Amino acid sequence: MSYTWYEVFWFFLLYSFAGWVIGTSGAALKEKKFIDVGFLFGPWCPSYGFGAVGFALFLPELKDQPVFLFAGGVILSFIITSFTGVTLERIFHQKWKDYSRRRFNFGGYVNLPYTVVWGAAALLCIWIVNPFLSKIIEILPYGLGKVILIIVYIVIVIDFIGTISGILSVHIRLARLGKLVLVEEVADNLQKAADYMGNGLTGWVLKHLEKSHEGLEIKEIIRSKLQRREKAQEMTGVFAAGCGFYKLFWLFFLGSFLGDITETIFCWWKMGTITSRSSVVYGPFSLVWGIGCFFLTYMLYQYRDRSDSFIFIFGTVLGGAYEYICSVVLELVFGTVFWDYSKIPFNLGGRINLLYCFFWGIAAVVWMKILYPKLSDFIEKIPKKIGVPLTWFLVVFMVFDMGISGLALNRYHERHQKAATPENAITKILDTRFPDKRMERIYPSAKHVK
Repeated sequence: MSYTWYEVFWFFLLYSFAGWVIGTSGAALKEKKFIDVGFLFGPWCPSYGFGAVGFALFLPELKDQPVFLFAGGVILSFIITSFTGVTLERIFHQKWKDYSRRRFNFGGYVNLPYTVVWGAAALLCIWIVNPFLSKIIEILPYGLGKVILIIVYIVIVIDFIGTISGILSVHIRLARLGKLVLVEEVADNLQKAADYMGNGLTGWVLKHLEKSHEGLEIKEIIRSKLQRREKAQEMTGVFAAGCGFYKLFWLFFLGSFLGDITETIFCWWKMGTITSRSSVVYGPFSLVWGIGCFFLTYMLYQYRDRSDSFIFIFGTVLGGAYEYICSVVLELVFGTVFWDYSKIPFNLGGRINLLYCFFWGIAAVVWMKILYPKLSDFIEKIPKKIGVPLTWFLVVFMVFDMGISGLALNRYHERHQKAATPENAITKILDTRFPDKRMERIYPSAKHVK
């Protein structure tokens, strides 16, 4: 990584504040009055901070390749913006920023010309702004800088907890409102319902969000929530209906299993040997595929009836970006490279192969048009009394499996970096249960990096 974690934490703060200043100033000039555009109550816009952190983590390797650096900025901004938009709509059942009327938009969540600006911003950040900020950060005494970071991040965490508490109180009040009135009654008297929602912490949060986000209205939130409740009642008794938590988890679980089996068969066909393609130490689960199925379904669920070409293009671009990001994250977290395309033509930093990206496009079409409908029907046929406890059992198992795998991989990396002797009971257990021979069998393609 080109930057230290100390610098990355500073980048998040500085860009979040700069984004708030820019957004608030733009809104003030447009509306001729002060408008706080932030999601949180403090002077920071986390989306800008996450964008800057994404640039700092994933794009420095592309510094000498302007075309790919620009494309990386475009794709990262698209992912962050669309994922945030979909998530917030799932929470409030209404778009926070609706670009549906713009000529070039994606689902109303992303105004595509803005992503070009983000691409240019990636060039500016990597070439000029980040090196400049790094020099400024170096001037600040390290001890003082750490104290400032700790204090500010504590304030941000408190701000975040307060905002989330307000959002949860919104949902609680909406649930109570749903028990008190019928949808038709609310439609006839939305103002009374809005007044009911406008008291206490709930009202404070909603009024803040209404002011900062154009088109987000309490009345529409109430109407949308109750209409969704009415539709949900029609599906009573169906396990994992729609695209909620249960459905998405099962898709992640089944995608991890089927992805591992598919990769194993492909490698056997190509190389003539059966090797492990698992991401975890217990069970045949390839998490890259599982998370990909989760992410793709989460983003494309409402567009599942769109044309094959639309889904193919979406899958090709975002699949390649997803594989690249996974490669960087795994290397940063575990110090290990799990796949390397550097010896294959048309690779990008050895992390992805540009030709293989088309495979992601094909996989997206096959998933959304063939596999997803069948798996969705299969999941919904699971009896609810069995499905709910089984889901939570599998959640606990997968969390445990991933946790143990992470510890084992970290210890495996430590043993290769230095002659590491067991320091405590945990490292002794890891060395005994997961020696190098076993880890090499589970992760045959893993390469250690400093």
